[in-house]
This record gives sequence, structure tokens and C-alpha cells, in this order.
Amino acid sequence: MATLTRQHGMIHTAAIWLQAIRIFSLTASIIPVLLGAAWVLYEGTSADWRLMPLIVIASLAIHAATNLVSEYFDYIKNVDKDYTFGGSRVIVEGKLSAQQTLLGGLFLFALTAAIGLIFIYLRGWPILMLGLVGMLGGFFYTAVPVGYKYFGLGDLMVFVLMGPLMVIGSYFVLTGTYNHNVLLVSLPVGCLVAAILSGNNLRDILHDTQAGITTTAGLLGHHFARLEYCALDITAYLIVIGLCILGMLPFFSLIVLCTLPLAYTPILSALKSQPDNPAPIASIDVQTAKLHLAFGVLLIISLVIGAFMR
Repeated sequence: MATLTRQHGMIHTAAIWLQAIRIFSLTASIIPVLLGAAWVLYEGTSADWRLMPLIVIASLAIHAATNLVSEYFDYIKNVDKDYTFGGSRVIVEGKLSAQQTLLGGLFLFALTAAIGLIFIYLRGWPILMLGLVGMLGGFFYTAVPVGYKYFGLGDLMVFVLMGPLMVIGSYFVLTGTYNHNVLLVSLPVGCLVAAILSGNNLRDILHDTQAGITTTAGLLGHHFARLEYCALDITAYLIVIGLCILGMLPFFSLIVLCTLPLAYTPILSALKSQPDNPAPIASIDVQTAKLHLAFGVLLIISLVIGAFMR
């Protein structure tokens, strides 16, 4: 009985931490590193594939760490409350203390840094620079004295950090090289990961304003924030179409168009949304994360198939 109780307690604790790191969102960090790896295959570039598991672990760790640190600072700045939709809610629901959440985030940042040292040893100073940008960008997303999320820069920085930076970082760790094509291929997933945050901030404009913070959506205002969200989704498709026309992507990368039905619902919801009633778009971030996942998986599959058809 004691063993069963202990196992139940461990499962319960694990479930709380999975809620805290917002596990549903972690696909947003898996897709870009897998896309970088798929581009290596498609190009036929020589790579050290033994590093791939470490790349995945590092990407998950830094994303989860950012989520936990964000949870802490959103709570102490009174952004997350019992009636708001943002965050994982583990602190406001009393499942974890603010201190536990922050320490969890710092531990995961330390884990990321430890793995980064291996990459730096193998690939040199470019990985040091990429790693520093990623670590500082993740930590100071909400952390004082910067907290750029609160000054309207969140969408742009998330686009860079979880789009081009992760794709290029994965590609460089695997190959030790860089070319501009990998940057162009990273742009669609960058748009969609920024759309996840854009939708989240569109939903939270009212509560964020009450908390005295200004996200990108708050800076744009509700009308233009809706257009920003829609533009990010649509641009992802347009980039893939353009790269296919230019011959940079295989023609069957157009398979990503199969995800248009997943984009339709949140886009329509965003366009119909009202600034004083966020409830109808309460799940827009989750819907967009699903779109990002499906779009990214199909793009990756198209590159892998293209690699073996060459």
C-alpha cells in the first residue's frame, strides 16, 4: 500500500510539472530542430547524427525553462490571476509555489547550458554566440530588468528565437556549417510559432492591460492584433509556396496546404473576436500550436522524402 501511495504521489507530482512546463507547447521547439535536421538530409550534407538526441533535449529544456521563468514573473507582476486564461496556472491554483517554479526554470536553463558546453567544444564560438542569444532571450522574455514581453517585443523575439535561431542552431551543430538556404526554410515555422504567441496575446489584451503590461497585441490594439495573427498564419503558407516555385523546396512540400483547415478555425475566431470578451478565443494558442505541429511535420516529411528521391 505504501508503495502504491508513493507511486501515485510521484505520478501526481510529475503531472503538475508537466502542466507547469506547458507540455502541449513543447512541439514548438521540437519542430524547428527537426526541420534543421531534415534540411541536412535534403541537402545531403555530412553530419554527426550522434548529436541529435542532445539537440532535442537542449531545445526542450530551454523551452520548458522559459515557460517556468515566464510563469514566475507573470505571477509576481499580477499578470496571471485565477480568472485569466494565460500561463499554466500551477501557481495561482496552489499546485507549485512561485519559488519552486523559478527554481525549476533555473535548473532547466543550467541543463541547457551544460549540453551547450558540449556543442561549443565540438563546433566552436558560433555555437557559443547562438547559445547565449537563446539563453538570454529565453530568460529575459519576462525576467527583470528586461522583460521584453512586457514592452511589445515578444512576438518578434519568439519568431527569431524559435524559428531561425533553432533551425540554424540544429543545422550548425549537426554539420558545423551554415548557408542562407537554411534561414529561408526556417521562416514558415518562425511565422507559426510567433502566431502561437500572437493569438495568446490577442486573447489576453484586456487582462494584460489591466495588469499594466504591453504585449505586441496591446501595442497594436485589438484590430491590428487580429490582422497580425492572420498575417503570420497566411505568410507561412505563402513562403512555402514561394520556395517551391523557386525550386528551393521539393514540389511536394505543398502538402502543407493540407493543414489549411486547421488554420481556418483560429483565423476566423480571431477575426470575429471582441476586445472585451476573450472567452471565444480561449484556446486559440492551443489551436495554433496544433497547426504549427501539423504544418511542421508535413514540411519535415516532404524534405525527408525529397532527400531519398534525389
